[in-house]
Amino acid sequence: MTDAASTPDSQDPERAGADASGMEQRLQKIIAAAGVVSRRKAEELITAGRVQVNGQTVTTLGAKADPARDHIRVDGKLLHGPERPRYVVLNKPRGYVTTVKDPEGRPTVLDLMRSGQYGAERLFPVGRLDYSSEGLLLLTNDGALANALTRASAGVEKTYLVKVSGHPSESGLRQLRYGVMIDRDTQIKPRRGKDGAKEDASRPSAPRDRVMTAPARLRLLRDAENPWYEMILTEGRNREIRKMFEEIGHHVEKIRRVGYGPLVLDLEPGRSRELTLDEVAALRRAAAGKPVGRGPSEKSAKKRTRPGRAPAISRGAPALPGSDRRRSPQRRPRPR
Repeated sequence: MTDAASTPDSQDPERAGADASGMEQRLQKIIAAAGVVSRRKAEELITAGRVQVNGQTVTTLGAKADPARDHIRVDGKLLHGPERPRYVVLNKPRGYVTTVKDPEGRPTVLDLMRSGQYGAERLFPVGRLDYSSEGLLLLTNDGALANALTRASAGVEKTYLVKVSGHPSESGLRQLRYGVMIDRDTQIKPRRGKDGAKEDASRPSAPRDRVMTAPARLRLLRDAENPWYEMILTEGRNREIRKMFEEIGHHVEKIRRVGYGPLVLDLEPGRSRELTLDEVAALRRAAAGKPVGRGPSEKSAKKRTRPGRAPAISRGAPALPGSDRRRSPQRRPRPR
């Protein structure tokens, strides 16, 4: 074990060689990789004196160890090496919170996972879908990939189907496409009237912490009294879509995420599955900012589709909630 402040090159040539070869890692990284807790929580365990390396208590966050050679214990329990990376996609239903634990006691997406085949797995959600939203959610224990996917610089595209109350004007939709100012906090506070008309200036209002959204791609999928839009974002601010439409005077009735980078929703609500090797590789390319195609490969799609049935989501226009999932992929699905 070494300390980040030490100089192993001059004190221990053999250990310096181990460091150079990448055998030694920071303790919090080793603990997180073993599936004990998250890396941030591991840092708290270290500073609290609950971690031992070769019988010695370590409280320095910069300390390193070799997981293959050193004996590392957390609360007296010996670590047994890194856990197997898992990559799972879930069709999140409405009424679940995208968090590990909810202080209000509401059901979480991990409750869904624990009730299935992933009960003993340590998984955490990548990004978020709010309580009233549904659709594709990625869960993993690969912290490095999760961080890479959620970095704003990666620009990973998220595709949503959005049902809006009323008919936004072209000028209002243009604002959404180019970017609109929204509140940073979690509450949705209507700021404008219909189609972006300003509120009555005579009414005093407290200053707000505001931020400009990134440009979005937006197209009409079905024109109705309450139309459906397809919306593609490259960022993931809290309740962003709902706030964006509120800024132009329209309430969002439903949100369903149908795409995340190269992944396309192909599951019934509440169901989950592991990603294929090809899908994981495509996610890594997306996290690196490289172009990737959308949708499952032909081979993987056949494995998950019964003979004579088309996949639930085609490569073309995604299926709208309530649409006939057996519809031919060549025909655009319509909501009922």
